[in-house]
Amino acid sequence: MTAPSPRGPRPSATLRGVLALALALPVTAAASLTTAGATPVPQRPAPRDQGPVGHTLPKTGTMTGSGGAVASVDPVASQVGIDVLKRGGNAADAAVATAAALGVVEPYANGIGGGGYFVYYDARTKRVSTIDGRETAPAGMTGTSFLEGGKPMDFTKAVNSGLSVGVPGTVATWQAALQDYGTRSFSQMLAPAEEIARRGFVVDDAFETATADNAKRFAQFPATASLFLPGGKPVEAGTVLRNPDLAATYAELRRRGPSALYRGGIAQDIAKVVNTPVTVPGVMVPSGTMTTADLGRYQVKRLAPIHSTYEGHDYYGMAGSSSGGIAVAETLNLLEEDAERTGVALHDVDDVQYYHRFAEATATAFADRNRWVGDVPGVPRQQLVSQGFARERACGFDPAKAQQRPIAFGNPDGAYGGCGTALGKAGQSNDGQATTHLTVADKWGNVASYTLTIEQFGGSGMVVPGRGFLLNNELTDFNFRPMTEGVPDPNLPAPGKRPRSSMSPSIVLKGGRPFMAAGAAGGATIITTTAQTIVEVIDRDKTAMGALGARRISSRNTAATAEPQLINSATGAALKALGQPMTPAETIGRGTAIRVLGRNLFDAGAEPTRGGGGSAMVVHQGKHSKHSKPSKPSKPSKPRHR
Repeated sequence: MTAPSPRGPRPSATLRGVLALALALPVTAAASLTTAGATPVPQRPAPRDQGPVGHTLPKTGTMTGSGGAVASVDPVASQVGIDVLKRGGNAADAAVATAAALGVVEPYANGIGGGGYFVYYDARTKRVSTIDGRETAPAGMTGTSFLEGGKPMDFTKAVNSGLSVGVPGTVATWQAALQDYGTRSFSQMLAPAEEIARRGFVVDDAFETATADNAKRFAQFPATASLFLPGGKPVEAGTVLRNPDLAATYAELRRRGPSALYRGGIAQDIAKVVNTPVTVPGVMVPSGTMTTADLGRYQVKRLAPIHSTYEGHDYYGMAGSSSGGIAVAETLNLLEEDAERTGVALHDVDDVQYYHRFAEATATAFADRNRWVGDVPGVPRQQLVSQGFARERACGFDPAKAQQRPIAFGNPDGAYGGCGTALGKAGQSNDGQATTHLTVADKWGNVASYTLTIEQFGGSGMVVPGRGFLLNNELTDFNFRPMTEGVPDPNLPAPGKRPRSSMSPSIVLKGGRPFMAAGAAGGATIITTTAQTIVEVIDRDKTAMGALGARRISSRNTAATAEPQLINSATGAALKALGQPMTPAETIGRGTAIRVLGRNLFDAGAEPTRGGGGSAMVVHQGKHSKHSKPSKPSKPSKPRHR
């Protein structure tokens, strides 16, 4: 008998279950972005109201077992991914289906109006590759688009506008991932999300809080208010939220393929609302310059990953417009150099020195990231992640005291000796908080690490009328003016350019095999959260959930935060005595991770409590999962329909 391909076999025609029909359709060629053709969607009678999807699923932060694993922020989305794996799909298939579902149940953080980065280990080729699906600036954007009278536009004004919207890349990313790695069609993998949007899901406490926090700006846009502020009030926990417009949009994408968003009616609707934002009477917001030609030109980029080594492991992260791979890799290199210089491994230091070393490394990496990384030619990526550069930069570390902030950026010129010369200091950049990360591993050894976003919670605040999805405000990730006077800035706006991102989807190998995958949400704290998750596993011997549950510090050179449980501890007091800057932040990052424990054995982890907790699942639960504790259910337990 021929061994199954690591891409995964074709699905069985005898599957049963809520979404079995959609997931068991015959595999067909996926539609190209350059054509209007798409996978046919079978006609079927409109089903009776079956109630909301997944309202009885608990949020379980950790699970160990076999057959494959999925970790995301939401149990409905994680279950979609698990169902794909159960039915023979591979990690790429499950990642796309999970992401499409997250666009329904976590619309303030991601969706088809945004973009992201996809990192993938292919068990057949034994290689890691990446897809850059970051949003792009329209052709009409210039280096002064966010200036008024020569001064930076008010940030809130810029966010809530058509001017902030970049050309979305998420749908193109899904198509590219399925073409490059998948075994299922684009139409099949969007079917569960369409079903969830049509039937609805039960709003939880975190969703209600996020809606209330954004209610004032949502109220400016009638299409947004109609969906998320029923009766003028934020949608409440326990309510069944249905989105028939989004269900119809997913159905159109399934019928016509990604070209529907980039060249069809959806593209026209996006361009229209960006250029003529629909607001309530008395409210005016800046308009954008996006055209259907901008949408039609969009393409993902397939890039070589950032690669470095750390303590016998191979780290792979995102290059291109993302600064995440470079900053995480440099952080790990700096930690390794500090261990070499002091003669004490990070594994063997106490908590005070552990957090001190980590804060010094991340602050230094951010100094270099802010100066050198952007979507421009000539970024010295290889030098920034070289051990020689890290050795030179680690000269400033002192176990007895923190470096003065901001730390000057270094010179990644390839000529390293002694302690080198710091060149100057770069200022602070913009970074949005509304992002989500998912990790998937399958039984064939494939691994996906995928971060996607619409930037702020609720993105630009604008739902595309009649389409049911929020548009991003990614272009505010550009620096509105140079961060440091007289110093070239790689992250200024320009036509067709991608704003710099902190997204850090990561995969770590050991001995050439997957060891773990990790990533996070949380703006610039994505970098520090992802790096800390990796270090907690490798150097502190933590499980996936144990690493995610650790107290966090995020020293970003021009900003330094730590969680209260760290600041108010004896360790926090000792860090203060070392001069380590820390401002309280209730929550830093929201991550997921999967450890690969062996052939077809996985330790999946999600946030225990941050952001309402996350959802980790495996196909076949093992005995080691008995310690898993579901979080408390949202109130009330019975859904209310609207």
